[in-house]
Amino acid sequence: MCDKRLCACERKVHPGFMNPFDDRVKALDEAYENYSKVESRSLLKKYLTRDVFNMLKSRLTNTESSLMDVIQSGLKNLDSNVGVYAPDQHAYSVFAPLFNPVIEEYHSGFTPEDVHPPLNWGDPDKLGNLDPEGEFIISTRIRCARSVNGYPLNPTMTKSHYQELEAKVQQILNALEGELKGNYYSLIKMDKITQQRLIDDHFLFKEGDRFLEAANANRFWPVASKQI
Repeated sequence: MCDKRLCACERKVHPGFMNPFDDRVKALDEAYENYSKVESRSLLKKYLTRDVFNMLKSRLTNTESSLMDVIQSGLKNLDSNVGVYAPDQHAYSVFAPLFNPVIEEYHSGFTPEDVHPPLNWGDPDKLGNLDPEGEFIISTRIRCARSVNGYPLNPTMTKSHYQELEAKVQQILNALEGELKGNYYSLIKMDKITQQRLIDDHFLFKEGDRFLEAANANRFWPVASKQI
């Protein structure tokens, strides 16, 4: 879900369209016909009605992402809770008739008109020592996830996209100094002992998530893996 105050997705987006006789449209028609005959409790099943499907099946984003890129994981995994993945930033707008109700239900009433509250990181000096006796807190982690402007999202990223993005991020991280300086781990160069330690510490995800795989988000593992 995008922050409308900060994200380029909020800019006016005009979808492209495929020819109705395009093989991709035919594949979507066939897939939806099969999907309409099966049971699923996913939000995809709930909100991808026939009318919504017909409205969206020919649409393309600016990176040529189609409705199939959005729904393919949910089509394959009938036990999905949600069943949709955004293949790029503009998919939220191009496929809004599907994404909007899914997001609203999943995030308990967050409508297309809502925005995130103003950023407030608080005053760390007022937190104090939350565990002065060392009885409860073993470790602490802060996770910040961001997409990068100029690149699509996982389902439609190419191998070269991942390699370019890693090189840019690694260059920036290696330039940090002082308390921000750390160690950069690339899975493709990582030994098995270090890999298992990071998995055990919940820093590194394992390959094999069938939902991500069906969304084409794991196509280039380990090149397109989580770096630490």
